[in-house]
Amino acid sequence: MSSSPSPSPALSARGSRLALLVIGLCWLAVLFDGLDMFIYGSVLPHLLETKTFGLTADQAGDLGSYATFGMLVGALTAGTVADRIGRKQLMIACVTLFSLASGICAVSGSVEVFGLGRTLAGVGLGGLLPTAISMVSDYAPRGRTALTIGMLMTAHHAGGILSAYVAKWLVDPVGWRAAFWVCVLPLLFVPVLLKFLPESLSFLVAKGRTDEAHALAERFEVQLPAATGKKTAADRWDALRNLFTGGQWIQTLLYWCASFGGLLLVYGVATWLPTLMRAEGYALADALTFVVVFNLGGIVGMLAAGRAADRFGAPRISSIWFALTAVGVFLLGVHMNQAVTMLVVFLTGVFLNSAQTMIYATVSIRSTPDNRATAVGWTSGMGRFGAVFGPWLGGQLLASGNGDWGFTSFAIAGLSSMVFIGIAALRSSKQAARTSSPQELVGTH
Repeated sequence: MSSSPSPSPALSARGSRLALLVIGLCWLAVLFDGLDMFIYGSVLPHLLETKTFGLTADQAGDLGSYATFGMLVGALTAGTVADRIGRKQLMIACVTLFSLASGICAVSGSVEVFGLGRTLAGVGLGGLLPTAISMVSDYAPRGRTALTIGMLMTAHHAGGILSAYVAKWLVDPVGWRAAFWVCVLPLLFVPVLLKFLPESLSFLVAKGRTDEAHALAERFEVQLPAATGKKTAADRWDALRNLFTGGQWIQTLLYWCASFGGLLLVYGVATWLPTLMRAEGYALADALTFVVVFNLGGIVGMLAAGRAADRFGAPRISSIWFALTAVGVFLLGVHMNQAVTMLVVFLTGVFLNSAQTMIYATVSIRSTPDNRATAVGWTSGMGRFGAVFGPWLGGQLLASGNGDWGFTSFAIAGLSSMVFIGIAALRSSKQAARTSSPQELVGTH
């Protein structure tokens, strides 16, 4: 491809439109992912107030954790499954799974069946996002990969905004089941993916389908991924072992602890924000409006964090972002003027939702190229345990009559992540200063 002549302006325009089609399809898939993820938190105040299924606060926390546990399973297995069936087929399978699982929730007659639906939805949700990121990375315009991924991540928060409006428009007049029926509608999107979404270039190259990969790369005018040798199980274990050799185990555990606290904070707040704001005395409609404002902040934060990290460094931005998040989350437990509360919710969304992303950027920057994928993957995987713990913690606090401690507890999690990522970054910088030139320490998100 490098020896071929430069494409004509017409071909370039055509290639750009085709690339935008792929990115757009992945964006819509992640939008549905966000809708399905946030819909539980948006309808939760209604479920508790109407005592649906005899639901208690601690059971509600357990149900929130079921979805995040499913996401843990989905995220950890997505790579292996995608290597077998392809990224396109896995995306279609994930959309189908979480849509059908929402149907189970909509028809459920007990907490157990509802919990099964949320767990299955979580598996699909957890598998979709890393697969979609892989797809848009393959088809992103040259030199725009990071920006493209940032744009893709805004879809998740757009789904959160949509979930609040679905709950506001449907729950009171029609009932909570209608909200989950809306989450079944992405099934109509599956035929669109089947027809228009191409297969991942990385998958085609890895499978030796080079002719097909070259044809797609020429059609979309994107860089063909370099062929890499297939990693054996021994190779993968060696990569993991390297995270704990030569004194690296302290660094690795610090990153894992930071990720645990970060995702505890993200999913704890995402699940319980409407309910906790309701407990602070706000009307249900206002509590759901906070969800919209929070996710608008998330969209702004995702677009701004990368630029800030490029200028000031991902570790520094991650630490500062977590500190500001902790302040914001703590203030949410203080009943303030509604306009001030809206501003605090917005700013908390800006910092909270991108602070965790900066952990991944930090790990990526501080890792060696041959170990980068393993380091980031395991940091994300360990953080998923925090995602399971966060919704459960909120439920336990409310059930014990300590709902006032909900925002405080989440704020403490933010402070702990700030400390862990800060110490890890300082240790890494000192080690690098002893072994590398200053230029080798520079990295980008």
